[in-house]
Order: sequence, then structure tokens, then C-alpha cells
Amino acid sequence: MPDLADLATPICLRYRARTIGPTDLALIRVTIAAHAAEGRTRISQVLCEAWDWRQPNGALKAYACRDLLLRLEERGYVTLPPRLRAPGGPCQQDRLAPPPPPGPPRTTADLDTLVVRPVTRAERPVWKACLAHYHYLGYQPGAGEQLGYGAYLDGQLVGCLAWGAAAYRNGPREAYLGWDGATKRARLPLVVQNTRYLLLPWVRVPHLASKILAANLRRLSADWQARYGHAVLLAETFVDPARFRGTCYRAANWVDLGCTQGAGKHGNQYRHHGVPKVVFVYPLARRARARLAAPLAAAP
Repeated sequence: MPDLADLATPICLRYRARTIGPTDLALIRVTIAAHAAEGRTRISQVLCEAWDWRQPNGALKAYACRDLLLRLEERGYVTLPPRLRAPGGPCQQDRLAPPPPPGPPRTTADLDTLVVRPVTRAERPVWKACLAHYHYLGYQPGAGEQLGYGAYLDGQLVGCLAWGAAAYRNGPREAYLGWDGATKRARLPLVVQNTRYLLLPWVRVPHLASKILAANLRRLSADWQARYGHAVLLAETFVDPARFRGTCYRAANWVDLGCTQGAGKHGNQYRHHGVPKVVFVYPLARRARARLAAPLAAAP
């Protein structure tokens, strides 16, 4: 383990908007020693309380803190206690149900019956199973703030959407907003990412995909406010142009910002994967772009 006196710089790690230096490391090590028997979750909670490290809705950033601790352990600065349970072990919330079996192609529907709403706790297992079996990227548990939606025609599930925290690195978005580093760190919670969008493969109703997106966008910020205590101003998504043209996003009036440089997050690092993605954004409020780009002295 590196000795603090041997560190060439007082900054050992930069993580999101937090800088970890020797004083922070000392607190982390004391906290680990005092709460090792209670587990990593408790350690992260104690540290978040000490730092007053919270989400916009006031909840502790315990998940982010656990990720920070893992990064520090990878670099040899700390030694974490053994996990109290196996990583990725199933819990009640993450169990998958069997997905609905494929049905006959559905090509017509009364679009006036379309309802897009957050899935309930009881509906989540089927919702996740649909993504796991029918989306080309599968289902991936998200971190931080997130919402899942179901799209229903005549009361039947026809589509699944997942929203989560915005990407920390998104060059086209940052150019569009004129963000510097400090503004990005302050305003990033006001941006959300459409991480999954699935129409069940046997549903082929014309114009349905864009109508689902539009219906979801109309209520997204209000739902975020109700769940997390703050509104969101901008939606973003990434489209692989080798697979899709982004037709439903274009039809729903999303803005094409151009392509990324072809890098993505793998574990705790960003790596070049050589597959640029097209970035689309959609303002969720009036003057959203100006509010997100406003100087930090002004309220967003």
C-alpha cells in the first residue's frame, strides 16, 4: 500500500466531482477499520454522511461511494473487508421472470389506447426479462437515479424503455451546451439518458415507436421530480449507426449532435472501442439549453 508521505501529489484520485487527497484517505482508512464487520455498504454510508455527499434529492451517494472505494482498492490505497454477500447475487428486486412468448405479428392498433407509464414493482421482473431476452444489449442494472417505463396498447405490453444517469463523457453534448468541467459537474444531474428502448419484436405498428417516445418525454421530467425530488431538463441517447438510423428519435424531433469518438466506459476506465455512436438530445423544458449552459452563479 502506498505511504502517504511518498505520494508525489496531494491528489490521489479524482472521482466525478470529488477529489481524494491524503486527509480523505486517512478518514477512509479509519472508517474501514471501525466498520469492517458491518460491510462495505455501511462504510460507504458513514463516509457519505461525513462528506455530506448526496444526490439532488438528498439521498446519500452510497453507490458512488462504493465505486470510489473499489477504485482506491484497485490502486492499492485501501484494503476493503470481504463482501458480506457475493457480488451480483440475485435479490428480490433483480429477479427475472419468463419473458412473454413471441406473438403473431401485430401491424395495426388503435394508437389512442397507447399508455406509457413507469412500471410498477410487480411489473419489473417481466419488464427486465423482455429487455434481457429481446434487446440486443440485454438488461443491465443501472446505477444512481433511474426509471423504467412500459408502453401499453389495449392494456398489453408492447415496449420497454429505461432511463438513467447521463453519460459523464459526451463530447457532442458538451459542445452543444458549451459546458466546461465545473458546469458539467454541477448540471449533469439535470440530464438523463435513454439507455434502453425496445419494441417487442412482433409489434410492427407504423409510427408507434416515435409516438411512444413522445408520450414518454411528455411526462419524464414530472416523474423524475416525483421520484427523486428534482426535474430534468435534457434527454440524451446514443445510437449505433451500424445497426440503426435513429428513425424514431428523428421522427420524435430529437436533435442529432453528430458522432462520438468511439470510446466507452469499461469498468472504471474509458477505452477506445472504435464504434462511434450518434448522439441525440431532446430538451424537456423551455429554454433548457440556456438554463443548462447558464453561468454557475445563476440558478439553472
